[in-house]
Amino acid sequence: MRHLFRTVACTLAALLTMGHAAAADPYPSKPVKILVGYSAGGAVDAIARSVGQRMAATLGQSVIVENKPGAGTNIAVKALTTAAPDGYTLLLAANALAVNPSLFEPAPYDLDRELTPVALVGRVPVVFTVREESAIKTVAQLVATAKAKPGGLTVATPGNGSTPHLAMELFQHTAGLQLRHVPYKGGAQAITDVLGGHVDVVAVNALEVLPLVKAGKLRVLAVMSAERSAVLPGVPTVAESGYPGFEASVWYGFVAPAGTPKPVLTAVHDAVEKALDSKEVREQLAAAGGVVLPGTSEQFAKLLKSDAARYGKLIREAGIKPD
Repeated sequence: MRHLFRTVACTLAALLTMGHAAAADPYPSKPVKILVGYSAGGAVDAIARSVGQRMAATLGQSVIVENKPGAGTNIAVKALTTAAPDGYTLLLAANALAVNPSLFEPAPYDLDRELTPVALVGRVPVVFTVREESAIKTVAQLVATAKAKPGGLTVATPGNGSTPHLAMELFQHTAGLQLRHVPYKGGAQAITDVLGGHVDVVAVNALEVLPLVKAGKLRVLAVMSAERSAVLPGVPTVAESGYPGFEASVWYGFVAPAGTPKPVLTAVHDAVEKALDSKEVREQLAAAGGVVLPGTSEQFAKLLKSDAARYGKLIREAGIKPD
């Protein structure tokens, strides 16, 4: 009996020692995973890999990108919220993170209780674009055409509830007009059908149309960001086109599971900030018409909360449903 007690005591002591040693391991002591709710090769995936590569140099560990597309990014968010809150599983999210709790019923997750904003990465403007041969040359002409034939002007977007769709709905409310929405399963086919003359206008993020704009096949009527895009300096903003204060952009940012320790969040935030300071990441976002957005975790949390409120109100008022 005494021998049994001694064995149990030694085993418990060993386990406690192992636990303390594990707890004392500095973060990170193993590879970090970045979840992406979109397919490989897309904008978010490319940014995750670029930023992740530079985070790895700071953290001293490999940073692996894992694509989990589907359900409007809800699959990836679910994988994050069920992961251990230890900083080894992160998510590079876009606006859908703020939109989906209002878009889907029941809400797929609780932003406040299940997620922790860590760091913003950057912002890319949504743009209104037409084929080069279109008679619509400006936002003013788009508005005049739409008001002359309510519901007669077709606007393609990458899908119901996408950021460009919500931006288009927001513009309708702001300008007091009615456009006929044509949702697609992604931006590529929407752009193809605008080129073919099957729809009049396409609302997408700038990254998706820039090559065709440079080739002289598409014309951007306006960017929806608060300021002009560096890669489209001659294109006015919607605000400059007669709608002061209007703004709609695609943003990207890192989030972690709720309950992640503060020192770990700080380490991740600092690694992201150093990545954003690199020439390569800045040039990648600039080439997409966007800008990096260094800042505090609190600034990202504020943006997430304001976007959730703004788009939630729009979804309810416009009766928007997911595809």
